[in-house]
Amino acid sequence: MKFSTRTRYGIRAMIEIARHSPDNGIFQKDIAERQDISNKYLDHIIHGLKVAGLIASIRGKKSGYVLTRPADQITAYDIHNAFEPGICVIDCLNTTYQCDRREGCEAFGFWSALNQKITDYFKSVTLQDLAENKAVPEDL
Repeated sequence: MKFSTRTRYGIRAMIEIARHSPDNGIFQKDIAERQDISNKYLDHIIHGLKVAGLIASIRGKKSGYVLTRPADQITAYDIHNAFEPGICVIDCLNTTYQCDRREGCEAFGFWSALNQKITDYFKSVTLQDLAENKAVPEDL
C-alpha cells in the first residue's frame, strides 16, 4: 500500500500551518520553502485543504493560512480525506469494485481487518500529535 504524494505533502503542509499562531497565518511560500515542496504543486495541496474545510486564508497585515479549527480536532484521517476518498488497502474493499470471488474469499477478512486498523490509526492521530512529534505509538 502506498499513500499519495498529495496526502503526504498535505500532512506536511498542515503541520507547518499548525505550528503557527492562529493570529499570524503562514504564507504559502514559507510552507513551500520549509517543506521543500514546489510552490506550483503546493497550490494543489492548499486548494484540497481549503475545499475540505481544514484551512482558510486570512487577508491583511497578518495574511496567510490558518487552521479552521484547533489542531487537536483535526486528524490525519481528515487530511487524508481531503485528497482521497477513505483508506483502501486493496481494490476489493472498495464498494464500487466488482469482485467475483468476494463471497467465498478466505483472505477478505484479513484485508478488511488490516484496512480497519490503518483507518483507526489515522483517526486516532491528531494534527496536534503530528506537530508535537507524538504520532508514534509507544509499542512500536
